[in-house]
Amino acid sequence: MSTRGSVAGLGSSHPLGGQLPAVYADDDFAQRFVEGLDVVLAPLFNVLDCLEAYFDPALAPEDFVDWLTSWVGTELDGTEPLDIRRHAVATAVSLHRVRGTAQGLARAVQLAFGVTPQIIESGGATWSGRPLGPFPGAARASLRVVLAVPDPSTIDPHRLQAVVAAARPAHLPFTAEVTGKTLNPEGN
Repeated sequence: MSTRGSVAGLGSSHPLGGQLPAVYADDDFAQRFVEGLDVVLAPLFNVLDCLEAYFDPALAPEDFVDWLTSWVGTELDGTEPLDIRRHAVATAVSLHRVRGTAQGLARAVQLAFGVTPQIIESGGATWSGRPLGPFPGAARASLRVVLAVPDPSTIDPHRLQAVVAAARPAHLPFTAEVTGKTLNPEGN
């Protein structure tokens, strides 16, 4: 974990020497003393002057982007490239809006792995003008997420399980798998 401290050559935007009472304006010791404090305070003033940039994922320093990913609840593990982490923070609100839907699940998996998964779910919806019509979907609720990639060994199946568990509808049991082939529309 990196920390912020003094920055060589960074001047203070609010030097303390000019803000001292007039009696200390010509006092060499007082001026040198507060110059030492300016070195310590300059990075703090710099951060405060640019504070809004820290909350913009496109401009924030890398270590701050990592903190923002946890703050907005992204499903990243920290090993993703910086541009992916920045994108995850920028789109977190829109992703939370569709969380628990097939669209939200697909977007979460696609963000984490760069591949859109195939989602096979048991549910369905229909409309009928007559009562007691057949129910759509399967009698037993289920969700299957298949990630088809050229080389399945490049995908961590435990990571896929974690992403699907976080983004799926909370009441659905699920399976998540990585395969080297694309499934047909029926999930076979």
